[in-house]
Amino acid sequence: MDSRERLLTALHNQAPDHLPAQVHGWMTYYLNTYLGGCDDWAAYDRFGLDKVIYRMPINEYAPADLANWRSETRSLGTDADGNHLYATTITTPDGVLTTRHATNAFTAWTTEFLIKTPADFVLFERYGLVPNRLDPAPVLEAQWRLGADGIVRGGGLGYGQGSPWQDLCTMVDTQNAILWALDRPDEMHHMLQVILDKRLKAIALLQGIPLDLFEVGGGAGSNTVISPAMFREFCLPYDRIQNQALHAVGCKIVYHLCGGLMQMLELVAETGADGLETMTPPSMGGDCDLAAANRRVGDRLFFIGGFDQNAGFERGTPEAVREQVLALHAARPQGGYICCPSDHFFFGDPANLQAFADAAKTCTYPAR
Repeated sequence: MDSRERLLTALHNQAPDHLPAQVHGWMTYYLNTYLGGCDDWAAYDRFGLDKVIYRMPINEYAPADLANWRSETRSLGTDADGNHLYATTITTPDGVLTTRHATNAFTAWTTEFLIKTPADFVLFERYGLVPNRLDPAPVLEAQWRLGADGIVRGGGLGYGQGSPWQDLCTMVDTQNAILWALDRPDEMHHMLQVILDKRLKAIALLQGIPLDLFEVGGGAGSNTVISPAMFREFCLPYDRIQNQALHAVGCKIVYHLCGGLMQMLELVAETGADGLETMTPPSMGGDCDLAAANRRVGDRLFFIGGFDQNAGFERGTPEAVREQVLALHAARPQGGYICCPSDHFFFGDPANLQAFADAAKTCTYPAR
């Protein structure tokens, strides 16, 4: 099998020739610090991993909509730790929204959330942008360049993560979202429906754009953040409708939970997703038991993730990496699994990444 066939076979919850292996996105810091500043394509080639290239079409908006949602960002300089600080002001016909964020060499994070009151959300409801066209060029270019060497994966089309609940947590802060859901559930359902409606308009524009996999969900839906009861009320109904819409435009779907997920397994299957990630183990703050997850929902969901990159790439040895890959393969012996770090990584001996790639090639499946 070539890499594309191998990955697509796993996404169809079947057994390829051997265990596919990817990374959960190449971080610029790692590429610059350990790999001489190469890009994601060259990094995949260096180690012989199966290429999963993250690309999305470009959102285009009607001029009138942009005029009603005028976003201006200004630099606030750097703080004592060297973090770069920014403030964004969004001007609408009925009021102003503000947000702030910071960046460093590793990542970016929000320091002031966009939606602070229900009145702020009204401005988003009226004027929050929805694309009127998607330019497919980045996806088409990646598919052309890949050929048989891998797949193109996308996500987003929303306001922070991959689904309405997670979008709202990104805009209002997860703690506030939980408190609003408990104190004002009717208002919360209205907010989620508004986000879903905007998302559905954007998803319809994906028709004909050749994304092999689309990411939904987000860490705010993990059972280390909310309860299964909250997931059932505030995630499941909206995820189910969104996933139906994504299937209608031809997308395979992976549901992203980057914390605890063992209490959410059957709920994720109920959303209609095709797969689940990141299968984060207890050693990284999650709760995934891959073998147990396989027994419970392995017939309904493919899996991506499970590899502890801290113990493997950052602090491990090639032999320790190999042992971890073999153990993960044994926990999902029927296929339908892509071995992958459970999160982004920024440190690690390249020799350990090579061991990761090499070990996956030895993990074959019985002939059928």
